[in-house]
Amino acid sequence: MDEPDEYDDDEVDEDGEDERLEPEVTIEISGLSLFTHVGVTEAEREVGQRLLLDLRLDVTDCDATLTDRIEDTIDYGEVCEVANLVAHQRNYRTLERLCTAIADRLLDQYKASAVWVKAAKPEPPLALPVTEVSVEIWREAGEAG
Repeated sequence: MDEPDEYDDDEVDEDGEDERLEPEVTIEISGLSLFTHVGVTEAEREVGQRLLLDLRLDVTDCDATLTDRIEDTIDYGEVCEVANLVAHQRNYRTLERLCTAIADRLLDQYKASAVWVKAAKPEPPLALPVTEVSVEIWREAGEAG
């Protein structure tokens, strides 16, 4: 079986330039568990609680698809540390504000075209039993926070 040429004729425009788009990469982190002080009530903010974060970063220009180097992509370990730092920098009243703060920091710090953040309280202080409550925020690069 013949291996394909590096450049197909269909991918080169009439000026001889490569028209292929860089692959878009999605980096996803699920179930990052943090203990933080988020809540509407003073008791929630004082006692604190466990949150589960899901994070997704869309990266348009990811050279690691070719180089296989961590320096050419977004290090998901660093992303976890950034989210943890933002969650502990202050006490948030709402998950909406926390998610927005994390999304804005990730967009500021990394070359992501878009970021999605979900924060869930697996044990919310509610009178009726629920599995969890959560909030999701989607931000694109260039959006004001």
